Order: sequence, then structure tokens, then C-alpha cells
Amino acid sequence: MASDLPERPDARDRPRVGVDEWVAQVEGRRERGRGLTGAAWRFWEWLPPFGRLGLFVVPAALFPIFTGSNTLSRFGVFTLLYVLLGLGLNIVVGFSGLLDLGYVAFYGFGAYTYGFLASGHSGHHWQAEAAIPVVVVLTALLGLLLGLPSRRLLGDYLAIVTLFFGQAFVTFVNNANYINFPFFGHLDLTGGANGLDRIDPLDFFGYRLVTTKQNFYFLLGAFVVVISALYFANESRTGRAWRALREDPLAAEAMSIPVNRLKLLAFSFGAATAGFTGAIYGAIHTGAFPGDYDIGLLITVYAVVILGGTGSLAGVVLGAIIVNCAPEILRTPNQAGWLFYGAIVVALLVKLRPWRRLAGVLAALVGLGFALRGIADAVWPRMTAGTGQGAGLAARMVDHWVLLPRHPEKMADFAYVILIAAILLVTQIRGIWRTVALVPTLYLVAFVWENRLIQETAGATRLILLGALLIGLMNARPQGLMGTARVEIV
Repeated sequence: MASDLPERPDARDRPRVGVDEWVAQVEGRRERGRGLTGAAWRFWEWLPPFGRLGLFVVPAALFPIFTGSNTLSRFGVFTLLYVLLGLGLNIVVGFSGLLDLGYVAFYGFGAYTYGFLASGHSGHHWQAEAAIPVVVVLTALLGLLLGLPSRRLLGDYLAIVTLFFGQAFVTFVNNANYINFPFFGHLDLTGGANGLDRIDPLDFFGYRLVTTKQNFYFLLGAFVVVISALYFANESRTGRAWRALREDPLAAEAMSIPVNRLKLLAFSFGAATAGFTGAIYGAIHTGAFPGDYDIGLLITVYAVVILGGTGSLAGVVLGAIIVNCAPEILRTPNQAGWLFYGAIVVALLVKLRPWRRLAGVLAALVGLGFALRGIADAVWPRMTAGTGQGAGLAARMVDHWVLLPRHPEKMADFAYVILIAAILLVTQIRGIWRTVALVPTLYLVAFVWENRLIQETAGATRLILLGALLIGLMNARPQGLMGTARVEIV
């Protein structure tokens, strides 16, 4: 008789007072994760903080040994710059929940200030150990000044004020070479539209960092210091207060949390991190130019933070790797092909269940490709007279599967329009019809890629594929790759 009784639920799965049932069951679902994904999450949660940091720092430290200077600059140096920028923005957006659209201005301010203190343009040549602390302090004060009139603003109103600040900075640096100061006369602060050039490389107590490898290891050390400081700040009382401010400012203020003071602190810390990163960038780039700090960079840094997961330090690192490295890989057709088809295969492996459904789609896709090639060879040879743009084994396999017309321009453009309509259709239908429609849609994807997009991997294709990658990842995990899902009870 006892065996007929229902199993008693685990205590963690029982709804608790004031907690939604879905929220009450999240711990149990997390432990019941199976497969490689579940094992990876359990391993990540088991690791101590320094162990998680080592998962990135150790491979990064070995990266320069196996790469050349150009590859190290594209994949290593700029990734670390994006990481540092993302960490600074994460303080304002992720920790405190403040929408700051003028963040890039602090990055530019740091580069220009360092350039004024140490460059042949200004005639000053401060050592880095003196110039960088001055840059950090001045940028933190600038963040404080921006926060003072904005501390009572939230949401869209704060975004408008900070966006105005960012645009005002661009206007200032384009025109700050014609300012006459009292007692000092005319000073060229920014070089105008031409920017500041001949900025000195980083020089610490006479040791100059002039090679890409030296700059990379300095950036890696700076990353360790910044992320460690932010981890301890996030775990402190200030970090908990920031999270309370992010979740509900009114409730935080009602509980006697100094909301305005926390906003000013977040602005100052975020600005200081951005200014520090800007000083390093100016020294490595040996210049500071107005076009380097526009809205495009702001969007990129926000993509890093949102993709990784707002509020997650590890998510910022992962987001920076994806946002910087994916476009770099897409520069050459061969590498772009591996990333393109690899992403499609991974998406199919993750989304198509059960396995027999995945096997059926792949078998139908392969059969459709070879059937169309055979029919085209017999009926319309012009449809197979072209050659692919890629190289290697994967490209040769695709050449015998995808239709490659002799002059594919107009046909590929027409197929591009049909592909967009097909993707919209697949997202709207359900059940077996979605599986059926998925087969010709995937073939259209391959056709458009081989005949249209692969020819522009250094231009528009990179942006299209990066946007598609971001949209797909955010649809799969709206909270970001490493972010925590938020459940609101309404």
C-alpha cells in the first residue's frame, strides 16, 4: 500500500510563502540538469572564484606563445580592451541598473587626457605611473559631475541626459583646438578633427612597453586587478546595495539605503574604469581621434554586457570574446565558412529534439541538395557552372551539394529576399510543418551564403552574421549567457 502513495516532494521544490512556485522549483531543476551543459554548469558553480578567473587567465597568458603579432593584436589586445570597457559599463548597468548612454565619452576622455599628459603633440612626456593615476582620478571626477544632475533621474530620462553628454564630448574634442583660456592664451587640447597623435607608449619607471606582446601582458594584468576589485566590491555591502538599487529604487530608498549616493558611486567607478582603459588604448594606439568614440563603439560595448549577462563578471569576459573574435574570424571566407556552418550545426543539435527528428532533417537536407545538383546538371548546367569562394575540405564538400550558378548575382539577391520570408514563416508555424519547412530554409541559407554573403565577409556580411548570432543567442537566453534569469510575479 505504501508504494501506491505519491512521492513526497523535495523540500526545495515546495512553494514557500511569498515565493512563486516556479521560483521555488528552480534549485531542483538546476540540480537535475543532465548532459554536457548540466555538467559544465555544476563544474562552474563548484569552482572557487580564483579558479574561474584562472580558466581565462591561464589560456590567455599562453596565447602569445602560439600567435604572431598581428593575430595577437586582433584577437588578444582588442578583446581585453573590450573586457575592461565591459567591466566598467557593468558597474553602472549591471550592478546598479542605470542606463548610461554616454559611457564611451569617459573612454575617450581617458585617451585624450593621457595624450595631453604624454605626447609629442602637447610637448609633455609624463611617465605612465604618474599619468595613469591622474587620468583615473580626473575621469572619476567627471563621472561624479555627470552623476550630480542625473542622480534623481531614472530610465529614459537618464538615458537622454547621458546620451547628450556623449554627443557633447564628440563635439568638444572636434573643436577644442580653438579655445583661448584666460592667462594661458590659446591651447590646442585635442587636435580638433585630426585628433592627438604621437602619444607616448606606456613607460613605467623607464621601462617602455613597445611590443604587442608587452602591451598584451600589461592589459592582462590590468584585467586581473580590475575584475578582482569589482568582485570584492560586488560581494561587499556596497555591491548588495547596488543590486537593491537595480531591482527597485523605491524599495531600496524606503529601507534607508542611500540611493543617490550609490548612483554617484556607480558613475564614478564606471567612469574611472573607462578612463583607465582609454589611457591604455591611447598609449597602444599612439593616438586619440574623435571617430574612435562614436555611437558604434557604445553599441558594441553594450552588446558585450548584454550578451554575457548584465551583472555577471564572467559574462562580460565571454561576451567580449564572442563580440570581438567572431567578426575577426569572419574576415576570411574559409574561416567564415567554418564558423557559419558550425553555428548552424550547433543550433540544430541544441534545438532539434528528439534525435530522430534531427537525423530526419539532416538526411532530408542532404538528399535535397544532391537531388537539386543532379537535376540541375541534367536540365540546366548553368546552375552548377560556378565555383565556391571558400577553400579547404568543407568548401569542396559544399561545392558538390549547393547550386553554384555561373553568374549568381541577381539570382542570389532574389534568393536572399525569399530566405528572409522563409525564416519569418518558420518562426510562425508549429509542429511537423515547421520541421518540413526547415529543410528548404536551411538549403536556402547555404545557397545565399555561398553565392552572396561569402563574397562580402570583410564588409556587410560580418555585421549581418554577428547580428544574427546575437539575436539567436538572446532568443535562447534572454538573460545573457552567464546572467541570472529574473522572474517577476504579477
